[in-house]
Parts: sequence; C-alpha cells; structure tokens
Amino acid sequence: MRCLIVEDVEFEREMMGIFLSDYADSDSADNGEVAVEMFSRALAEGRPYQLVCLDIQMPKMNGQEALKRMRQAEADRGVSTHKAVIIMTTAMNAREDMEEAIWRGDCTDYLVKPIILADLVALMRRYTLIS
Repeated sequence: MRCLIVEDVEFEREMMGIFLSDYADSDSADNGEVAVEMFSRALAEGRPYQLVCLDIQMPKMNGQEALKRMRQAEADRGVSTHKAVIIMTTAMNAREDMEEAIWRGDCTDYLVKPIILADLVALMRRYTLIS
C-alpha cells in the first residue's frame, strides 16, 4: 500500500511514518500545497496513494483545501471508484471541523490527535487497506 502523510510538525510526521511502516510505503509532505502536487503526480504516473493521512491546520494550504484539490484531481483523472482513503488527522475536535471534513470535504474518516496506532489500524481494516 502507498501512503502519503501530510503533517507540518516534523515529530508527528515521523511518528505516523513509524506507525505505518509495517503496513505501507510512506511518503510525506509538510504542507497541503506540496501534498496536492505529490498526490496529483502519483495519479498521473499511475501509482496512486491508497491512504492519505491529512492534517487540517498547516501553512501554505490547509487540509480542507488540500482535500478538495485531491478529490478534484481524482475526478479530473476519471477516478470514481477506488478513490484514496483520506483520513483527517488533527487536534481539532470541534463538531464543526469534523462535519466540514467528512460531509462537505469528502474525506473518508477522521482521527483526533494524539493518534493511537490501534485506531489507525482499525480504520485501515475498515476500509480494507489491510486484512
């Protein structure tokens, strides 16, 4: 499985990479702008990411905007099934943030920091990324 970790805090980015090391080949980006470029390039090369762990609060481009652009990149390429599983990973736990990410932003799911490995693994199983 290919995974893109999008997190502006280096320590948290590295921890996610360690969490996912047994399950995925991971790339990382420190802001939404770079993440959208990487995501789009992977689609164009025919090597799409199956999982994206996406922080909301980031410099240059926040996670909500990055999410919209990633979904648009999929739509532009005609990807209607087997879309990437995009899990918002954030410290923001207000109901409004969750609703925007899930209902208006088309993310797959939402995890509140600190991320617990068992919760992340459960989501990967739920969305059949791992067995």
